Amino acid sequence: MNNFSIRRFSTSPSSCVPTNSNSVKSSTLGILGGRIRDVIPVPHRTIPEPRGQDLDFVNVAHSHLIHSDWEKLNALSTHLTPFRVKHMLLKVQKDYVLSLEFFNWIKTQNPCSLTLDTYSMIMHILTKYRKFKSAESILRSIYVPGSIDFPSKLFEATLYSYRLCDSSPRVFDMLFKCYAHMKKFRNATDTFCQMKNYGFLPTVESCNAYLSSLLDSDRSDIALAFYREMKRHRISPNVFSFNMVMSAYGKLGKLEKGIEVFRGMEKMGVGHNVASYNTLIAGYCNKGLLELALKLKNSMGKNEVHPNVVTFNALICGFCKEGKLHEANKLFSEMKAVNVSPNTVTYNTLINGYSQMGNSEVGGSLYEEMARNEVKADVLTYNALILGLCKEGQCVRRNSDRAFQLYKIMVRSGCHPNEHTFRMLISTFCKNEDFDGALLVLEEMIERAIPPDLSILSEIYDRLCLCGKDELAMKLCSKMEARCLMPEGFDKMRTSAQDQINENKVIEKL
Repeated sequence: MNNFSIRRFSTSPSSCVPTNSNSVKSSTLGILGGRIRDVIPVPHRTIPEPRGQDLDFVNVAHSHLIHSDWEKLNALSTHLTPFRVKHMLLKVQKDYVLSLEFFNWIKTQNPCSLTLDTYSMIMHILTKYRKFKSAESILRSIYVPGSIDFPSKLFEATLYSYRLCDSSPRVFDMLFKCYAHMKKFRNATDTFCQMKNYGFLPTVESCNAYLSSLLDSDRSDIALAFYREMKRHRISPNVFSFNMVMSAYGKLGKLEKGIEVFRGMEKMGVGHNVASYNTLIAGYCNKGLLELALKLKNSMGKNEVHPNVVTFNALICGFCKEGKLHEANKLFSEMKAVNVSPNTVTYNTLINGYSQMGNSEVGGSLYEEMARNEVKADVLTYNALILGLCKEGQCVRRNSDRAFQLYKIMVRSGCHPNEHTFRMLISTFCKNEDFDGALLVLEEMIERAIPPDLSILSEIYDRLCLCGKDELAMKLCSKMEARCLMPEGFDKMRTSAQDQINENKVIEKL
């Protein structure tokens, strides 16, 4: 049995064999929740044969359809009914291209004649011929966000038309996988449970799609619970499943569990790929276990797996975080020596590492190398370069001007500065007591609708007031209030600061 087959439970609790819809027995046993229980037989619903005007319409419309006479079909569109649409689809179901063309034509000519039953029928036709993307597109088009009963009603319609369309279990797999892709986790879980009730199991590929969406949404706990459910129902995980399970354990800080999974893969006859190694290497690096990470990287060749850019990026990042730039640079040289091209992440990590140490010169050299190698810089690149100028010993006026020039280059290159960019720039100008420069950056923030930090805004406001630029300070505040960018708590701080300034003026006069 290959991984893509969708299974119905067999009569033996110790094995699962694939069967088609025609071989479903009235009472089958499956393993659900670790227990043997009866599987509900798939119902067999029929629809009445067309008679009279319905029969005439179906025959005439079918003749026009198979001859692609859309002009004559257009004249009949107002007479479409759900009943007639169902019979038309049944007559052309062996030609999925024609079925889809007809279905799309109905959507434009008479969408009111489409019901959940007709939608389920076209999904049966498409999935039977493995046209999953088309089927998924249709499901997405009819999905009703926030509807509690839509998924269960659609499953029911699909179930009752299953035998009528001589369908394949792939249709239920598509439902589950589509909800997984859409990150509709409750719908995916409910569909999985309903599938089990009728003896169907999703493919490992669809289970992987669900695991991936859960991890993307930082739901590692649910991903691991679902993995246990997969094992309980004997859905054999593949290398991608194991990699995601290791990633889930890593995100939860359970590195030891991830190592167990890595070691257990070969016992289950599943070889490691580069992502398997990368996942565990990243886990070691996150824990600061850099020597173990290096040892694992060096063992990859024994299994004919070669490090890629992700491998080196994880290691370089790990050493940079520990301030071990010499080791990080050795890895950088090694990756180039083995023809693994550094990418934006590689350069950003190194530039940030050197910038954290106040070495803007090496950061600048790496930036120039990026340009020579046509590696595109992004906002993180420029932020790292600006950071280097800010941290380079005593922050002098020349560095704040250079930082602002970098900001201008960033904007010209099409990168959008973020809040961190502006905070660093304003901080640089404030440290140099260049409040005109800080004010210039603040104006840029306001134009981009980015709210300033409370402490930085307060410092600029106080300095403007102390320099006798009260009107400019008030104008700045009015502009931020008009754009709803005023940080919470500033009004109270501004009143207190203004009282202090007035008091100082009175003392000066005395």
